[in-house]
Amino acid sequence: MKRILFYLCFTCFFYQVFSQSHNLPWKNGALQISSNSRYLQHTNGSPFFWLGDTGWLLPERLNRDEAEYYLEQCKQAGFNVIQVQTINGVPAMNFYGQSSMPDGFDFSNINRPGIYGYWDHMDFIIDAAARRGIYIGMVCIWGGLVKSGKMNVEEAKAYGTFLANRYKDRPNIIWMIGGDIYGNIKTEVWNMLANTIKSIDKNHLMTFHPFGRTLSAEWFNDAPWLDFNMFQSGHRRYGQSKDDKKTLLPQGTEEDNWRYVEHSLAQKPLRPVIDGEPSYEAIPQGLHDPKEGFWKDNDVRRYAYWSVFAGSFGHTYGHSSIMQFLKPGVNPAYGATKLWYEALKDPGFNQMQYLKKLILAFPFFERVADQSCIAGNNGTKYERLIATRGNDYMLVYNYTGRPMQIDLSKIHGKTKKAWWYSPRNAELSYIGEFSSKVETFQPEGGHSNGNDWVLILTDGTRKYVEALQ
Repeated sequence: MKRILFYLCFTCFFYQVFSQSHNLPWKNGALQISSNSRYLQHTNGSPFFWLGDTGWLLPERLNRDEAEYYLEQCKQAGFNVIQVQTINGVPAMNFYGQSSMPDGFDFSNINRPGIYGYWDHMDFIIDAAARRGIYIGMVCIWGGLVKSGKMNVEEAKAYGTFLANRYKDRPNIIWMIGGDIYGNIKTEVWNMLANTIKSIDKNHLMTFHPFGRTLSAEWFNDAPWLDFNMFQSGHRRYGQSKDDKKTLLPQGTEEDNWRYVEHSLAQKPLRPVIDGEPSYEAIPQGLHDPKEGFWKDNDVRRYAYWSVFAGSFGHTYGHSSIMQFLKPGVNPAYGATKLWYEALKDPGFNQMQYLKKLILAFPFFERVADQSCIAGNNGTKYERLIATRGNDYMLVYNYTGRPMQIDLSKIHGKTKKAWWYSPRNAELSYIGEFSSKVETFQPEGGHSNGNDWVLILTDGTRKYVEALQ
């Protein structure tokens, strides 16, 4: 009997490992830009929808067991990219008290026998993520460190050489230059870091993580090392930008992250774009003062659907307690009180997967943003409706549950079938079949912020929605 139980347990374990290894996304090939320059795909042509979490201090704050637990919870919640600060200091120190730079920017003796060093722990995290099919978006060094002179051009070359040689053969790396900084500050350092990595690593995509309410295309859209654009829509609510002259959007439009997408997609050359840092769940509105109130799950849903429906190739979520990995013994920032492992239960963290599920249920590469699908008023601020469509399907996001007039003729089909899809729990509700050109739709629940729904319309003969049931 013991032999039988052992055999069954071993068989189950082997099957689980074998199944995971064969479902890894890079089995479809490396990530690359789609032929229409709007999305990401694998080399075999299969689509990649980026659903990221900002695990910024993961390499510094978590031990091995904690890192494994966090990454597993991310996998279960549908995340496939974790953005991390590779180093948040010069040097950075991790949970095990190990320095990222025991010899400064000389990495020739970084692998010390008998010592589980800083980069050994980074290797562990990257490999643990890889076992779960998760990419690591590596912000090589946080921007403030470069701004203050902690890394110059020659040091950037040495650091980039080290990083590229160490991780060029890992399947799950995405390079992120910058780190919460304007691209016109220390530009020569960023270019050296990026070009050095790219000269060695031909396998992985690269972007630039900019300062709040700015877009990488403002400085680097023509850079040969930039594969896709990233913006940080930031943490301010409408009217909080005050006299900030450096933001891309004017005062009064701070939460309109869809505007960054439109601006980016109007640039030449055309590149894919993503919101790499929107308002976090449970962080103060405006970032610094808890008395201003905190962003909630309905807010992070709105940022996600607005951005993706406007044309982003994916989305990155964030949570205040998770990004700083708040735990006993750690001083909280930004008014955070909830421990990071409790925050993994919060609704916004667990609702992001429904957006990925929705987008992947329909033809991926033909999807475009199309506000002409809205026959009535697009709306401003929270009333803004965002429409995206393919040839024979249409999706419209409505944050406030208000009535909306939709032009059904924008997609193919003699008749159109319609459903409501809930961003809160992915529930579907069939509305009916229509043959008229324009119809008015209003979801249940009344007209109020956070009563958000997606209207799904398809050619009456299509079966796309079956994937959502």
